[in-house]
Amino acid sequence: MIMADWELRAATAADLEEFAEIRAVVMRADLERLGRYDEHRVRQRLRDAYQPEHTWAIEVAGALAGCVALRPAGDAYWLEHFLLAPELQGRGIGSAVLSGLLERADREGALTRLNVLQGSAARRLYERHGFTPESEDEVDVYMVRVPADRAHRTR
Repeated sequence: MIMADWELRAATAADLEEFAEIRAVVMRADLERLGRYDEHRVRQRLRDAYQPEHTWAIEVAGALAGCVALRPAGDAYWLEHFLLAPELQGRGIGSAVLSGLLERADREGALTRLNVLQGSAARRLYERHGFTPESEDEVDVYMVRVPADRAHRTR
């Protein structure tokens, strides 16, 4: 696995449309498989939920390659809009980004929650980082991760 030169930077309102386009590309195959792809809705769902104050742009070799959000919600965080251009997946970037965000949640003793589409390859990434299924429906699997220090104490 060769990890590319990447960095996170604070997202801005100006990033929204590029993020929406990346989302449409990244999610198309899974949404089509589930019979749920809609060219407009795939972009609009990100537009409707976008909160730049909780979002980071992922840049690889200086170019925008994706985004990720970690939104506070009570005593937990929601990991949302974790998108990385398909040609950069499988190179360790997503895992490195996720590890950094989870360290923050661990320091705060906070649970981290997310939802992933049924059958998505991304679920394996989340499971490798300690997420376990909490519930599911015909479209999504809802997962949770207990902070590292709490996970060790409950064993």
